[in-house]
Amino acid sequence: MKPASFKYYAPTTVEEALAHLAEHGYDAKPLAGGQSLVPTMNFRLSQPAALVDLNNVSELFYIRPDNGSGGLRIGAMTRQAQVEQNALVAERAPLFHDAMPSIGFRQTRNRGTIGGSLAHADPAAELSAATVALGARFRLRSQAGERWLAADEFFLGPFFTALDVGELLVEIELPPKPPRSGWFFKEITRRHHDFAMAGVAALVTLDAAMKQCERAKVVLFSVGDGPVEARQAAAVLEGQSPTPEAIEAVAETAASDDIDPGGDIHASAEYRRQLVKALTGQALTHAFDRARGG
Repeated sequence: MKPASFKYYAPTTVEEALAHLAEHGYDAKPLAGGQSLVPTMNFRLSQPAALVDLNNVSELFYIRPDNGSGGLRIGAMTRQAQVEQNALVAERAPLFHDAMPSIGFRQTRNRGTIGGSLAHADPAAELSAATVALGARFRLRSQAGERWLAADEFFLGPFFTALDVGELLVEIELPPKPPRSGWFFKEITRRHHDFAMAGVAALVTLDAAMKQCERAKVVLFSVGDGPVEARQAAAVLEGQSPTPEAIEAVAETAASDDIDPGGDIHASAEYRRQLVKALTGQALTHAFDRARGG
């Protein structure tokens, strides 16, 4: 099929892009990598009257160290493949880096962008869960000004975010990896690079004595309307020694109390609970091993 007719704009600055978005309001769509938007337009599931192509806006393509905080700043139009191949991302945000190979295929990562994936807000998206687990912040801009939102405030539902009409996600800020911390990322798919039936992004921090869990963040995806933070499970573990028995109890809590998954042709709700229990246990085991220097 072919998309419905639309006006096409190719701005070269953020200001120009925002002007086009403001002019057309709800009828405009920004085009980033196009890996999700273009297929929906071809099937006429999405019919924007105006398309604002961001691929010539060079100021949105970057990976920069934030030397003040020790973290990273990533422009929204940075390709997923660039992040996957970047040594600085691997050093400063290894959880984010580890999520990259699970996103689609190499061909789609060559075109797909960080900001485009996050703004699409697919409940099965890897980057949404990774940014929530890391406590990332997003910089949003419109003609009225700019604002910052925490990742866990950005995702409001399936394919629905806190972006207002005429507003663009322009930058992702990743905080530094805390000391004595470990991470883990994994998803389960029927076939390699399929959408996940369930996935997990975990970040844990040990106390100064390296014996007890000071902080744990477990974020699950493809089991709800967006990234699901397993807060009840984390509360079971914080302040406790991360023994195999404690981790098993946390995994059980995550699967039984923190999620309310639906079933579909890929996996039943009960199977997704089993996957979450197994993934949470595996994620915490490996994350604490890394925190100890393993």
